[in-house]
Amino acid sequence: MQDSTRPSDTPALFNHERPPVPDMMVPRAILPFHLEGRPVRGRLVRLGNLAEALIGRHDLPLDVARLLGQALALTAGLAAALKFQGSFSLQAKGDGPVPMLLADCTDSGDLRGYARAAEGTSPRGEASQLLGRGYLAFTCDQGADMDRYQGIVAIAGDTLADMTDSYFRTSEQLQAFVRLACRRTPEGWRATALILERVAAEGGIDGQENEEADEAWRTATILADTVKEEEMLDDALPSEVLLHRLFHAEGLLVDTARPLSYGCRCSRARLAGVLQGFPESDLDHMAEEGQITMNCEFCNLAFRFERDEVRGGAGRA
Repeated sequence: MQDSTRPSDTPALFNHERPPVPDMMVPRAILPFHLEGRPVRGRLVRLGNLAEALIGRHDLPLDVARLLGQALALTAGLAAALKFQGSFSLQAKGDGPVPMLLADCTDSGDLRGYARAAEGTSPRGEASQLLGRGYLAFTCDQGADMDRYQGIVAIAGDTLADMTDSYFRTSEQLQAFVRLACRRTPEGWRATALILERVAAEGGIDGQENEEADEAWRTATILADTVKEEEMLDDALPSEVLLHRLFHAEGLLVDTARPLSYGCRCSRARLAGVLQGFPESDLDHMAEEGQITMNCEFCNLAFRFERDEVRGGAGRA
């Protein structure tokens, strides 16, 4: 099979072949649920071996890789709560040793992400120490013909879960519980998210719910807070069993599971289109020994193009 990262007889603009990345799907990665008669809905996200496929491609310091795994699981869980066609993304930009963190998930469950650490560094610590001061953005992009929704908040809190809680409270006026876990196990990287949201009885956000609803929400979050990281990351423990342990006395109802798959969408055609936007002088500067190399940040692959086959567009007379 032709390696789509290297020059071939097929013109780059027409080469849409999938690059040599894992063809992987986890059929029951997201398990939505709700508590009957209570203002609580949620999702349990467990990436399984998809976490290793996504994180293991990148040579990242341990804590940076852990943050990336948390972001992937969180993004998948938040996307699963929405009705949309397109992609939902989490992006964090800061002035710390990890200036960029990005994860996105499509409506069909294609998941991808990357973290960029400052060159020559091995940063350690929680998300606040890695990202520094900056902002966190959640974006739902449904294409050129639809309005793009974006919520942006300043980075606040120690962990990515804390930052997400701050976003829900300040931008969405929504009460939520978020627990994230990611760790390299003997089987490879594993990442998971447990997300609860408080909803009104009839499907909206209600600022005047009664004491009974308040108590039901408090009970659900107290129970959720008892979950152990070892349980969340245990491949041998089915998601249904874990949720039953937590909420069996609270009217647990499990909904239809949803899949996640390895979702990098790069191709020679896509990157060739990007190159065509550069002036010829910039393309000449990019070329080394007659070739231009473009790296896909998500799948960590280098695509090579013959310089004399690339024609720039911007800045031409």
